[in-house]
Amino acid sequence: MEKLTINEKTLNKYFGVLENLDINSKKNLIIRLTKSINKNPKQLRNLKNIFGAWHGSEDAEDIINEIKDSRHNNRKIEEF
Repeated sequence: MEKLTINEKTLNKYFGVLENLDINSKKNLIIRLTKSINKNPKQLRNLKNIFGAWHGSEDAEDIINEIKDSRHNNRKIEEF
């Protein structure tokens, strides 16, 4: 997931809402933000580990035909 970057104007709007919180809520928010900063960044996954090669005895034509045969068209058009 990409990190969200906000500008100063947007940050001030958020702070305007947050400054009205009670002390316990502010402390909890500080703790959560601190934990999120101290987290170890997720390791990037190697694409080779995510996707594997296709293992099967069928050729491409058989697989394509099987996919096409499994399609169902249940489209009902209602009349006005």
